[in-house]
Amino acid sequence: MKNKEKTLKIKLILFAALVLTTLGAAQANGQIAKTPDLILTGASVTYLKDLDALVFEQRVQGTAGGTKPKAVGKLDGAPVLGYVFPTTLKSNDVGFGATDGIVALAVTSHPDFDDSPLWDENNDGVYDNDGLVYHTHWVVLVEDKRVPGGLSVKEFHKTDAVVVPPTAPKMPMFMDSPGYGVTTSGNTLKVIVPAQRINRKTDFKFDAVTAYMEVFTGDHHTKPMLGVYEVYSVLSKKLTLPYSVRIK
Repeated sequence: MKNKEKTLKIKLILFAALVLTTLGAAQANGQIAKTPDLILTGASVTYLKDLDALVFEQRVQGTAGGTKPKAVGKLDGAPVLGYVFPTTLKSNDVGFGATDGIVALAVTSHPDFDDSPLWDENNDGVYDNDGLVYHTHWVVLVEDKRVPGGLSVKEFHKTDAVVVPPTAPKMPMFMDSPGYGVTTSGNTLKVIVPAQRINRKTDFKFDAVTAYMEVFTGDHHTKPMLGVYEVYSVLSKKLTLPYSVRIK
């Protein structure tokens, strides 16, 4: 096994161990109960050759996107609910500079803030009021023992020389707001990702997770800016990222 493959395997094992310890954990603010809308029953990523695009899909027991967080009225402690696809993509496949961590596509809802001001997800002509609408982010996840979930979105200091896409929100984290279309119908959530936007990679592995996150604006020596507090469901059970992209 090559060194890079060994490193990736170690990262995934660590990631799985951390996430699995949070299943059934207490919620950070008690706002979001585990509902059938958050229990995964299936997932797929399909590459459509004729469109040169990938369709990321998750299926749940209940209604996809049917559960949303309740606003707390401030950024500190703001709840974030996510349908997440951890992948084996590299950070520079999705527009970041080279950095360690697990690259994930996250479909999130958070009513207390809008971190995708370039996009008008609810089509009301106002670009900064769409946080509640489920929308997409690329994030880089790293180990973080400061939160119950053991994971957070990787941060950087403003003075660091980092590369983020021009669509990234003005927050010191490896997080992008790419504006991909999200659709929900019954128990199914889908995201359409043009292959060109991910270095035309179609041979990566992935998994599916639903999770609760929370924003923290205080001293980041004590908590991360955006940490994982509870994992509701992991499709593969062991988070081994066993699933492959299907070609159609």
